[in-house]
Amino acid sequence: MQITSPVFKNTDSIPEKFTCDGENISPPFFISDIHPSTKSLVLIVDDPDAPGGTWTHWVVWNIRPSTAFISEGSIPDGAIEGLTDFGRKGYGGPCPHQGTHRYFFKVYALDTVLNIPLTSVVEDVEEAMKGHLVADAKLMGTYSRK
Repeated sequence: MQITSPVFKNTDSIPEKFTCDGENISPPFFISDIHPSTKSLVLIVDDPDAPGGTWTHWVVWNIRPSTAFISEGSIPDGAIEGLTDFGRKGYGGPCPHQGTHRYFFKVYALDTVLNIPLTSVVEDVEEAMKGHLVADAKLMGTYSRK
């Protein structure tokens, strides 16, 4: 399985448009080579370089396995967004206080559809995923505020 973006390559800088300094919308993604036994996908975006520990910028589950493209600023039909470390649902773009941070866009293929509360946070999603992982992939982008 693979996750790529048409707006930045792995290890490249994330364009400002997709950060708190721009429009603060999610970048577009392609997901490919999804295993045939996949029942749903999960997308987690986080920053392991945040001062207080890993910061969750976006968590989306129950993405249909037929999803090959996620448009910028949107979620696929039927997918569910969980609460981020910003305390709300939806994408929160890179916004480091200082220095260059790494942002991991991780996609997980599961052999099940998650039945968890709509108010779930990333830890709830990760717990529900245990024992159901078919494949995973990640894309890393960086961002530094001017």
